[in-house]
Amino acid sequence: MANPLVAIVGRPNVGKSTFFNKVAGRKISITDDRPGVTRDRLYADCEWNGRLFTMVDTGGIELRSEDIMWKEIKRQADVAIDTAETILFMVDGKEGLTSSDYDVADMLRRSNKPVILVVNKTENFGPEDIYEYYALGLGEPFAISAEHGRGFGDVLDEIVASFPDGENEPDDSIKIAVVGKPNAGKSSLVNRLLGFERTIVTDIAGTTRDAIDTRFEVDGKAYTIIDTAGIRKKSRVDNDIEYYSVMRAFDAVRRADVCILVVDCQDGITEQDTKIIGYVHEHGKASVIVMNKWDLIEKDTNTINKFEADLREALKFMDYFKSVYISAKTGQRVDKILKLVDEAYEHANFRVPTGLLNDVVLDAIRANEPPSYLGKRLKVYYVSQVDVAPPTIVLFVNNEELMHFSYERYLENQLRKNFDFSGTPIKLILREKKEQ
Repeated sequence: MANPLVAIVGRPNVGKSTFFNKVAGRKISITDDRPGVTRDRLYADCEWNGRLFTMVDTGGIELRSEDIMWKEIKRQADVAIDTAETILFMVDGKEGLTSSDYDVADMLRRSNKPVILVVNKTENFGPEDIYEYYALGLGEPFAISAEHGRGFGDVLDEIVASFPDGENEPDDSIKIAVVGKPNAGKSSLVNRLLGFERTIVTDIAGTTRDAIDTRFEVDGKAYTIIDTAGIRKKSRVDNDIEYYSVMRAFDAVRRADVCILVVDCQDGITEQDTKIIGYVHEHGKASVIVMNKWDLIEKDTNTINKFEADLREALKFMDYFKSVYISAKTGQRVDKILKLVDEAYEHANFRVPTGLLNDVVLDAIRANEPPSYLGKRLKVYYVSQVDVAPPTIVLFVNNEELMHFSYERYLENQLRKNFDFSGTPIKLILREKKEQ
């Protein structure tokens, strides 16, 4: 079974993200003293006393606000509350109880879920200062200081005590990072893949600020999809929040198995797209190029060929790419994406039998010997695949310096000709082995 889910909810700026980051053990959600910084749900796998659980941070809830963004945040918090086994309701001890706290408490009581009331910012509190929080009708309040890490043990004990009995299973899902420029349609695509609204999609630029994980299953196969903030050019990253969002998108790429690279067909593949895709390639990640907004392109019989030619020109460094032309808005060909993800993942984790690998490489060398350099010629003694994701192949040679990049590319092309490594980079490593 999946890990129990714990949702942290409360008004804006009460310290939810600081608590989340401390429990998770790494800086995951963006902390800032401006209300509304955490807009979407953020997930982290956590452990306490041998019990595994997944914690989700949410945007601050303002039930009485008519602002469109606050309404969207409230909808996202509703989804987190609906899917959570346990809810951690955080209030601000310095500010005291507010009408908004009572509103949120009423909403949580109606959820019929276990609710743990946490009073944050209680560095100078005595036991008598906690009494007023019983008025929320949610049982015993727990006093903590998220900033100083105080009082966490009792809260975490209460969290794990609320879980149903049962063993946790390891996560065997395929991790998919969805990356691309801002406004390429990443969140719309995620929502379409998942079948429900999970990230906030509005016409406000930069709405998705963090990388957010959601596990789902299709035909019995498990996936975890990571929706990321749009990656902007450095010159346009003009504040700390935007900077950390970009860094987090890069972190999502590093922990993904397969990256979905979303490109806006209306813009074509831009220099920024190429840089993002290049980052994925350099980190050895399998990938699928998703050309979005295809419904908005005027077409003739040669349109898709022209787009493919443009992709081949821009992505000469990764001619193994897989592409699909879709519309996240209408759902056109979205069903093909996971099939391509599965193929890219399978190819990235493929192991070539050692004997067959040596036959292919040595046959390629006999068909086209490496050029000589200063009277010396490269010799390849034998070959071994030492890793997957990406497939990593070691060539034991007489002298690394005799391997010209063009000949290395030739050997890679021969490997791709004989084995289906489409959708994934492969890595060739040279090691010197002196003749006996």
